[in-house]
Amino acid sequence: MAALLLTVIPLCTPAAQGQVTSDLENTVSQTSREDGMKHSVLTVCVYNVTTGKEIYARNADMSVTPASVQKLLTTGVGFARLGSDFRFTTKIAIRGNVDREGVLHGNIYLIGGGDPLLGSYRYRQTTSDSLFGSWTQALRKKGIRRVDGRICYNVSVFDEQPLHDSWQWGDVGNYYAAGVSGLNFHENMYFVYFNAGKKLGYPATAVRTVPKNIDIHGSCEVTTAGENTGDQVTIYGSPTGKERLYRGTVPLGKTDFAVRGAMPNPARTCADLFSSYLRTHGIGVSSNSMQVYSTPDSLRQVVDYRSTPYYTIAQYTNLTSNNIYAESIFKYIGYARYGIGTFENGSRVVNDYLKEKGIATGGVHIIDGSGLSRLNSITASFMCRYLAAISKEPFYNEFLQSIAKAGESGTAKNLLPNLPDGIVVHVKTGTMDGVKAYAGYVRASNGQTLAFTIVSNGHDCSQQEVAAKLNKILYKIATIY
Repeated sequence: MAALLLTVIPLCTPAAQGQVTSDLENTVSQTSREDGMKHSVLTVCVYNVTTGKEIYARNADMSVTPASVQKLLTTGVGFARLGSDFRFTTKIAIRGNVDREGVLHGNIYLIGGGDPLLGSYRYRQTTSDSLFGSWTQALRKKGIRRVDGRICYNVSVFDEQPLHDSWQWGDVGNYYAAGVSGLNFHENMYFVYFNAGKKLGYPATAVRTVPKNIDIHGSCEVTTAGENTGDQVTIYGSPTGKERLYRGTVPLGKTDFAVRGAMPNPARTCADLFSSYLRTHGIGVSSNSMQVYSTPDSLRQVVDYRSTPYYTIAQYTNLTSNNIYAESIFKYIGYARYGIGTFENGSRVVNDYLKEKGIATGGVHIIDGSGLSRLNSITASFMCRYLAAISKEPFYNEFLQSIAKAGESGTAKNLLPNLPDGIVVHVKTGTMDGVKAYAGYVRASNGQTLAFTIVSNGHDCSQQEVAAKLNKILYKIATIY
């Protein structure tokens, strides 16, 4: 059956075909027969963007799960529909009168715009202290010294389904599957810190959480494993519930060992912590925060807080494979086109783009923006044609810079460390249980550009082992000319 699915496409001439495809085909065929790969689906496609011709394909029309390679679809269509200089906007507004004593008799409105960087700890200008400090200063400039009311927060730019139904329960609760809100905060994650037990197998202790004062109740079943075993903790909990269960292990000898979890209800957390910040910085707020589903027409604008440009966010999304950023982009393009950010509308926008470019989508299903869903599917041939179409777009160079360089940056830092001079490989990786995927571009030694896709589904070997196998294929593609 596998032999019937094998297709090798000529480059230009029979002589060139033999030289270009022979070594690559031998490597792919040998890899497919190796231990751990015999029962897997291995699909490979190479497309010469410069000449507009597919030069190699094996199982390239079979549907496979792409994992985080899916982010190339999300970020590329984000460039096309939002623009490189687009910025997410969070609005701070007030309603009510401010009297002579500086008392606002009314409410502060915090209106989310889907910004995935809001309150992020990664950049000084986006931290909660920096963020809340600038908002507080803006309120003071309006003469507000006290609020006889509350902070009302609105998240209606997106729907209230932060997670896709098809995401796995073992992922939900962990930071990488935190989902998104119309008002994201602190990347919708928190840190929980553990002290390991004194001996192997002894219970570990959860000692604190950051940000402080978040409403989480954790039950700890974490134990102590050997030194240098790393973070083996899984966190379980619903996106709105306060309860969290910690299971797994932390390394022997570690104190204050940080593990990242999914923050419950980040929008409310943002509003509550902003209220607390105001109180501790001289502006009292009399009532608790409250979600609202619409905003009054009589609001007075205080701050339009704008994110960093889209190209920076797209770069971080792909270089670090950040799921929260990807899903925020995915839902926002749905909002921008169809009026509300949902998984379904994000999918519609991606499919609209593919149709506009004339890219066939047989065997392709776009379910989410990050690749967490196992219901996502692509074909290697489709992905190469998509990457070829993107290479003709005016934003291509910015898109290309968002994809890690093999051997240099991001998730591709350890790939292809000894490439010959003159060859550059930009590769997005994708990994989940039973899935390993690579896709991106090669600037070949002859100056031509190739798009490539390599995906393995259902292998029986470890991620390290399958990575080593696919690396051999990737090297042959990189040195094809």
